[in-house]
Amino acid sequence: MILKPRQAQPALQLRADAYMKILVANLGSTSFKYRLFDLHGETQLARGGIDRIGQSAGNCFVQIGDNRDETTRRCADHAEAVRICLDHLTNSESGCLASVSEVSAIGFKAVFAGRLSGVRLVNDDLLEAMESLATVAPAHNPPYARAMRELRKAFPEIPLVAALETGFHETIPEAERIYAVPYEWKTEHDVQRWGFHGASHRYIAGRIGEILKRQDLRVISCHLGGSNSLCAIRGGKSLATSMGMSPQTGLPHNNRVGDFDPFALPVLMRATGKSLEALLEELAERSGLLGISGLSGDVRDLEEAADKGHARAALAIDALVASIRHYLGAYLTVLAGADAVVFTGGIGENSRRVRTGVCRDLEWAGLRLDATRNASVKGETRISGDDSRVEVWVVPTNEELVVARQAAELIAGQSRKTA
Repeated sequence: MILKPRQAQPALQLRADAYMKILVANLGSTSFKYRLFDLHGETQLARGGIDRIGQSAGNCFVQIGDNRDETTRRCADHAEAVRICLDHLTNSESGCLASVSEVSAIGFKAVFAGRLSGVRLVNDDLLEAMESLATVAPAHNPPYARAMRELRKAFPEIPLVAALETGFHETIPEAERIYAVPYEWKTEHDVQRWGFHGASHRYIAGRIGEILKRQDLRVISCHLGGSNSLCAIRGGKSLATSMGMSPQTGLPHNNRVGDFDPFALPVLMRATGKSLEALLEELAERSGLLGISGLSGDVRDLEEAADKGHARAALAIDALVASIRHYLGAYLTVLAGADAVVFTGGIGENSRRVRTGVCRDLEWAGLRLDATRNASVKGETRISGDDSRVEVWVVPTNEELVVARQAAELIAGQSRKTA
């Protein structure tokens, strides 16, 4: 699959004859998915994955071009999963690699390592930081750190690169990042708004600039999917984002709480007899859209149920829309207006209902949705009216490509230092 053409990105300056292939890993506690990119021409060579790792036999698939191969097999750990996938990719009959040595790096869309942000080679310091902050990102840090340790041992010849989600938000001014808590909490314990979904917001910032042929845009990027966040972007740089210290904050998520008053916790502890840890688990796993609806955290299920009269399903959608509008209004202030609002992610790309609700009655801000365009979205689509000063777009994100670019840049930089 050849990706859409893009303008040259100043962050990645590879020679025209550069030969760099990056495997980008997307990890779950029992799953491994990947995409293999050739950064010369930015083509996706293959994609694949394995589920039910460490459990009973799971599904294993690899797709190279139009050819898709699926098998069922047992896989002990993530290192074995990567080895199986590399075996597929180097198969003499159907693979796209002559040998494993062609893989220049394995890139990870890592979530949180505190001050160890940006793009980094995976080493002991990074892994220890991720593990020490597992309570901040309990759904992400443990499986990534565990798998990275396995892969370092199994493939010492392949550099592992972590592109931290927080890196894109390092340009946010301190006044937008700091909490109103004792200042030493920030300086000594790193308690501040870190922000996440950095790869997605970075991609949207670059891609909408290419589409509109401008690099000075004021953009509000709306990443809406299993987890949700908004980001205010000017000239490709993040100025504010809705997630804070942890991925549990900001907008409601599918099963994570979003913004929540911590002083409610002692009330709940007294009333329910539950421990702080138990309540935090409920906030991280059984809250959000699932908690409100009591039905599902998937907007597709909620929309179907709401259409049939399920009141709490409708309330969950309305609560999500209200929270998005809350941050959208704030970011119109941060940016002094907007040139573009972009929807991405599973909800952003597919939910006409959510997009309609978010953009309702915003003519005062120069934004008018076109109902016909909004109803027939396919791929990159402008959904605002011709007379709308603020352009509204649906743009599928490509976080893996961003990670591949960042990993390639880091590896190229390392090569130049040792040359």
